[in-house]
Order: sequence, then structure tokens, then C-alpha cells
Amino acid sequence: MSTVSAKQFWFVVGSQHLYGEEALGEVKAHAQEMTDALNNSGVLPYPLVLQDLAVSADKITSIMKEVNYRDEVAGVITWMHTFSPAKMWIRGTKLLQKPLLHLATQYNESIPWATLDMDFMNLNQAAHGDREYGFINARLKKQNKVVVGYWERTEVQKQIAEWMDVAVAYNESFNIKVARFGDNMRNVGVTEGDKVEAQIQFGWTVDYFGIGDLVAYVNEVKEEEIDALFAEYAEQYDFDYGSYSKEAWEASVKVQASYEIALKRFLDAGNYNAFTSNFEDLHGMKQLPGLAVQRLMAQGYGFAGEGDWKTAALDRLMKVMSHNLNTGFMEDYTYEMAAGQEAILQSHMLEVDPSLASNKPKVLVSPLGIGDREDPARLVFDGKAGEGVVVSMADFGTHYKLLINEVTAFEPTVPAPNLPVARVLWQVKPNFQDGIKAWIENGGGHHTVVSLNLTTDQIVTYAKLVGLDYVIIK
Repeated sequence: MSTVSAKQFWFVVGSQHLYGEEALGEVKAHAQEMTDALNNSGVLPYPLVLQDLAVSADKITSIMKEVNYRDEVAGVITWMHTFSPAKMWIRGTKLLQKPLLHLATQYNESIPWATLDMDFMNLNQAAHGDREYGFINARLKKQNKVVVGYWERTEVQKQIAEWMDVAVAYNESFNIKVARFGDNMRNVGVTEGDKVEAQIQFGWTVDYFGIGDLVAYVNEVKEEEIDALFAEYAEQYDFDYGSYSKEAWEASVKVQASYEIALKRFLDAGNYNAFTSNFEDLHGMKQLPGLAVQRLMAQGYGFAGEGDWKTAALDRLMKVMSHNLNTGFMEDYTYEMAAGQEAILQSHMLEVDPSLASNKPKVLVSPLGIGDREDPARLVFDGKAGEGVVVSMADFGTHYKLLINEVTAFEPTVPAPNLPVARVLWQVKPNFQDGIKAWIENGGGHHTVVSLNLTTDQIVTYAKLVGLDYVIIK
């Protein structure tokens, strides 16, 4: 995957000096035990690092300042072991610029009724502490996540893990750089957007390049590099020569190999982790990049067609959030309207993300009816089945808005021998009529990012962190 630097999360445990050093020693021991157990659970995708106990405003402020400064720290998880007076948290929480999760739990699962006394009550005062701490976060309008439940339970750990993935994506959002090769497709409205506002609100950098800038890189690719990558294709995919001669077919595929090498070099040289292409901007190119783009998406680069930089950046963001599993750029194409079988066929001219493939992709060369270039190679496959979420971002002039729809993807059962592109099928929720109507009425675009690994809750958590308007259709 296009790399994300190693991340960790700080575990900050709230208490106070009122109960004495012996009690604080127990709090620290419990916190260390929990930290070790959570790290050894195999559920959390990133390590948890215990900090000094949060027992004063100065200590809390110092911890939060350090969190902001340390690039490897993606966020903070807090736990109120005892009652922790909330005014101590005001300054530090106001300064915190990274995601915050409030874990509402306690060390012991059950109340020990036979031995219960006030010492135990004061030491294990999470129910009291949660409300004091929760009040101050609400008053500060902090968009923190709250996870409730006993910390040893897998379902609680899974919620923490999902939030960690969102927090890392939030931090990575400020590192997203999109290279646009050419402009937006002419006369298309939904792909337009305010790039300055996107950088202010989401941290995305969007840069334009003429297609000639990429062509210069293509011209520098060596024949032996192309042959080596072609051999890699032969190991990973099936080859379908169709009606082409072997020589003509291989020549077409090797053009895509040169594009893959050139694109990756260009992107990496400028620290770009997302990009767009446009079939209307191909001067100096033999083909529209197809197979090359699919291969880069599989490596974790964000992409969208027709110059749609918003979706390319969103694709990169969701790939980071999902660890690049079952997540990719998509386009609404054709309805299936047979009664009881209603669905939407998702595809694109060439660039369907192979991270969604349910079967071994095959390399196919076929004419492209637009772009006026040579026949390009692409990967063809059927999409996976699973519950997922599809997301579209639109600029409404006054604000950005995220459309979120829950879907059920399913593997096609009917062959499509004349379709020369990959296909993904899904049913929208709550049903075909209401789901599509709500999507259209709310201005959802035809370019989307789908994930069979992420949840609506994760997308909403991110939207809240960046103050992004959103609509959920489910």
C-alpha cells in the first residue's frame, strides 16, 4: 500500500490526588494491565501507549501539547478510572488537535458485593468520572467518540479498533496530495469543486499537471523495465488474447506497463498519493491509462476518472481507513429493474479497483469508444459480495456534503461475455426506489468510493472531525 507512517495512540487515564498515593498506585497498575491486554488482544490495529496519570491541569495540558507535536501519535484514548474534576481537562482538551476517544469502562467487570466498601467505591468511580468528563467535552463541543462497555470484550475492542482506523485516516487526510493529469471532463457539474476550501477543511492538496508532464516520464521508461513488469502481469493474471494476435496484444499491454512505471515514478517523486486522468486530455498518449491505473489503485493510491479530484482524495482517505481492503473508486452505470432483482451495475470505462475482485482478474485488450486512441488493456473481473457503504462527495457552492448509502454487494451469476470491463453489483438500502430517490434528491454523484470493510459509523466519525455535512441513506 502507498505508505502511511507508523502510528500509535496514547492512553490517558483520569484520576486526582484526593485519594492518596496508594490509590493512585492501584490506578496506574490497573491502567498498565489494561494497556498490555489491549495491545496483546490482536484486535487493535495500532499500539496503545500508557501515559502518566492525568491528575492535574498542568499534566493534562502537557500531555495534549505533546500529542499535537508528535507526528506518530494519531490520537488519544481517555479513561476515567476515578472521578477526575473536569475543569482540569479544559485547557488540554481545547488545545488537542487530534482525534479523541472516551472509553467509558472500568477495571472490574462486576461489583464485588460481598466485600464492597467505600474505598472500592472511590477507587472505581468510572460512572461518576464519565459524566463529569463527558460534560466538559460536550460543553467544549469536542467531536470525540464515546465507546461504552467492558474493556475485555471483543465487541468493545472492535469499536476502538474501528475508531483508530478513522483517526489515522483523519491524520493522513492532511497528507493527501492529488495530481490531476488534465482538467475535469468538460461540461460535467458534479466533478467540480473548490480546491482551496478542500485544503482548508480536509487538508487535501490538489495540483494540476499537463498531460505532457506525464508523457515525459513515459518516454524515459526503459524496455527492460517494461518486460520485467509484463512478466509480473503473467504471474498474477490470466491473459485473454481475444481476436488480437499475440504480438499486437502484448504491445498494447506493454504500453500500460510503461504507464504504470511512469505514473508511479511521477507520483512518488512529488509525494502524491492520489491522481486523476481524463480521456479528453490524452495528447501524446497512445492509450487511456487503464490497467496501469488499476494496478496503482491496488497499491493504495487514490484515483477517480474524468478529473474528479474530490473522489480521488476520498478514495485515498478510505483506503487508509480500510487498510486498502475491499475499497475503491466506482461509478454508477446501469440499473437492473427486474421485479425482485433490482440492483445497480457499477463499472467504469477501464478503471475498476481490483481490490474488489472476487475472482482472478484477466488482462483484456478491447477498443474504447471514447478518447480516440489505441485499444487499451484493462483487468476484467467480477466484484465481491458483502455488506458495505458507498460514499460520494459534492460541492454545493456554500459547503461540501457527503452522501452515505449502505449497500449489499453480490457476485454476478449471469455471465457477460461481451462486457470488456470489470463489474460490481449491489442493492441499495433501504430499497431500490427509496434509496435511489434519496440519493438523487440529495445531490449524490455518479462517482463514488465503495468499501466492504468500512461502516457508516466510521464515515460519520470522520465527517464530524472535519465539520463535514453528511446525509445517511440506509
